[in-house]
Amino acid sequence: MKNVILLSLLLFLSVFAHAQQQYTTTNTEAIKNFALASQSIDEHSYPQAIQLLQKAIDIDDKFIEAHAQLGDIMHLQRDNKGSIAEFKKVITLNPDFSRAVYIKVADIEISEALYPDALTHLQKYLTYAGITEANKYYAQKLIKDCIFAIEALQHPIAFKPINMGPNINTSADEYSPVSTADDKTLIYTRQIALNEDFFQSSKVNNEWQKSVYLSDRINTPNYNEGSESVSQDGKFLFFTGCNRPDGHGRCDIYVAQKKGDDWGKPFNLSPPVNTGGWESQPSISADGRTLYFVSNRKGGYGGYDIWKSTLTPKGWGEPENLGPTINTSYNEQSPFIHPDDSTLYFCSNGWPGMGNQDLFVSRLAKDGKWQAPKNLGYPINTNGDESGLSLTANGSFAFFSSNKLDGYGGFDIYTFELPPDLRPHMVTYVKGFVSDAKTRQPLESAVEIIALDNNKPVYQDYSSVEKGDFLATIAAGKNYGLNISKPGYLFYSENFSLAGHTSSNPFNIVALLEPIEVGNKVILKNIFFDTNKYQLEAESRSELQKLIEFLALNPTVHIEISGHTDNVGNDELNQKLSENRAKSVYDYLLSGKVDPARLVYKGYGKSQPIAANDTDENRAKNRRTEFKITAK
Repeated sequence: MKNVILLSLLLFLSVFAHAQQQYTTTNTEAIKNFALASQSIDEHSYPQAIQLLQKAIDIDDKFIEAHAQLGDIMHLQRDNKGSIAEFKKVITLNPDFSRAVYIKVADIEISEALYPDALTHLQKYLTYAGITEANKYYAQKLIKDCIFAIEALQHPIAFKPINMGPNINTSADEYSPVSTADDKTLIYTRQIALNEDFFQSSKVNNEWQKSVYLSDRINTPNYNEGSESVSQDGKFLFFTGCNRPDGHGRCDIYVAQKKGDDWGKPFNLSPPVNTGGWESQPSISADGRTLYFVSNRKGGYGGYDIWKSTLTPKGWGEPENLGPTINTSYNEQSPFIHPDDSTLYFCSNGWPGMGNQDLFVSRLAKDGKWQAPKNLGYPINTNGDESGLSLTANGSFAFFSSNKLDGYGGFDIYTFELPPDLRPHMVTYVKGFVSDAKTRQPLESAVEIIALDNNKPVYQDYSSVEKGDFLATIAAGKNYGLNISKPGYLFYSENFSLAGHTSSNPFNIVALLEPIEVGNKVILKNIFFDTNKYQLEAESRSELQKLIEFLALNPTVHIEISGHTDNVGNDELNQKLSENRAKSVYDYLLSGKVDPARLVYKGYGKSQPIAANDTDENRAKNRRTEFKITAK
């Protein structure tokens, strides 16, 4: 059922201005003032209309049409309490004067958090015959809101919002905050004199610094920029640009890449993401391959829907609607996909809530389908509009904007600790710097993180040219392999085991790439064997394939594969075990069509430790598989 939301607009157009020839008063002076008020309404002179209607009521307090008309105008003038009083007066004078009064007053009562009164009026409204299906649907939707809100008010959740302070907030409006995975950079929108631009703040010694204008290459004096999403490493900014010369519709989605300390020129994502319709509010997944956004394009469920597009070798793919478990016939907006890539936060006025727009969370099930959204509850949600929620990567804290709390003026940005049951899956991040092992100069290198259980990449990018840095988020519960490679160098291998991991502490690494020279070695940290066994485990496949690729790219290189153990157990058995493990790797490479003339294998037992065999951690380091360049 499309565009049911239009009903609320239609309801508040007066049904009394010209439709009544017979009134509930016979006082000519009252009728005269009512007619003059109707004329003022036609001329949009609402304050004057209010005065005239009040005169009519002063003359005859039982003039129902005047009370009803005054209720309409007061609502248009945002005097909800006055409007409710006038509509209730209509009901008191004649309960069956107009069934529309019941849904009108209920809608306003919900916006004022008067849920029991609204529920009573809605139930009365539905007793009338001849109600259209659209109006019935809307009334039933409002009833669900009332039932939910009454229950939510009885069970409030912990919510202690903290204003982010004068380094972020000003007397202008600040909103749409997003942070990088390391929680060191915050980018948000500030509106000054109807112009929206981006600002940025950096966290130093756990304090947010004075925000600065983001970039002249992104911000413009003539167009609005807002509703942004920053990649986890802070290198890509997806944002909404409206009415630009290169746009396809009223608002389009753009992307800009960071170049050193500044940003490059933004690019319109073009079709199929952008259309002649309205595309806005992007949110990019942690791996940078799925873009969530809002659009009113054809094929949706009504109003604004949340869509997603997946990156392909040919560019962004045809957008896919997230379906009826997320989208309703009303509006769903402000999507935020958490770095766990399976928890989606958004706002909606279609799902049961406190009235107007509420914040919701949906989780991705094992079958790849989004589950029914959960309302974040009261007082995170209220009878007002809530939107624009984003989270830190660790999922503990959320950012949002509000003009209902004590602040610095207009909308301010706040943060609060998210209740545990509303948090996403635990996520941490890997922050690394890649450089030449000899010169210590930064290197732009290919960085890949692979989930070893299914051999699928969760991160693929390059370390920066300027600093050799990269940042990637990884979710708890899996075992990951990191591979860093660059032509002319040996690759770098690291393992991050997050199976059963309960800490969100990040991994910080310095990757020193060795040139391809005789004698240089690589420890293969993602080669796995069971205890005292030499059969390769399935999680070793991705590392072995990287070694096969390395040998294919360097066809003159010869290597020795070596196995090593700790000092626990029988020396002879350790020697044999290390040799068999090296041979298992050797055999796998042969199965991958590597020339056997380029390979040798050898077991060293406990004879070449790289750490003292004095702790479990050090003994684990000594149990390893390596390869060494023997010829190039």
